[in-house]
Amino acid sequence: MVLTDERIDTLAEAITEGRAMWASVRDAVSILVGGNLGEIGFTLGAGLVDGQPPLSPRQLLLVNLLTDVAPAMAIALRPPPRDRYEALAREGPDASLGRPLNREIATRAFITAFGAGSAWTFARLTGTADRARTVGLLALVGTQLGQTIASGGFTRPVVITSLASSAVLAAIVQIPGLSQFFGCRPLGPLGWATAIGASTVATGVALAFPQLTTSVAARLGSIDKVLKEPVRPSLVPPPAALDEEHAPLSTLDRVKGLFSERPPYSSEV
Repeated sequence: MVLTDERIDTLAEAITEGRAMWASVRDAVSILVGGNLGEIGFTLGAGLVDGQPPLSPRQLLLVNLLTDVAPAMAIALRPPPRDRYEALAREGPDASLGRPLNREIATRAFITAFGAGSAWTFARLTGTADRARTVGLLALVGTQLGQTIASGGFTRPVVITSLASSAVLAAIVQIPGLSQFFGCRPLGPLGWATAIGASTVATGVALAFPQLTTSVAARLGSIDKVLKEPVRPSLVPPPAALDEEHAPLSTLDRVKGLFSERPPYSSEV
């Protein structure tokens, strides 16, 4: 580190910005990994219930394009907040990438699957499969973007990229030709209300009930502890090695024994 001035404050700001990088990396990784895990959970759960996947391959690619590119980059490149300098002083590789990262990944995956799954279930019960597929797509993207805005601290780049992704998705759904290309259908007020309501409720649950994060992290911690434990030796003793005298005879040995035990032929009549 090279200081171009004689102010010690510059050194403190540089250290704080470096610590903020670890927090940004944790948030960006949780967005990518946690969102994808939530998509997998929603797809598997809805597929098992309905017998067919709730999203097509094009829709899954659209979800990743809208949630993992611009919003994640905005989170990773955001400047450190001025009002969190004391919290950033405690950031670092051990404090940011260990258990806190697992906790955020698990929470984001659970909230994403919950928001998309609840919207898809309601739409499937009140409409056709195509309509439920479109509502689930909107709720899946909306839930992830809502969590991205919340984790980004409502900074301008994060809000702008999230709103831009939402506008692109809305245009894709409502434009007739483009909507059919992605396997969607234009929605009415009820469909949009279902998707927006489920996304808002899921994001609100993630913000208003942080104890869900603690419980999920505790479960993950117990699983990690079990997986990291060394393999215990078996309580059943291994079979004792057989001596050569008591070793089982092969078929060839048995045949040889039969011929060797036969009495020799006598020449006497």
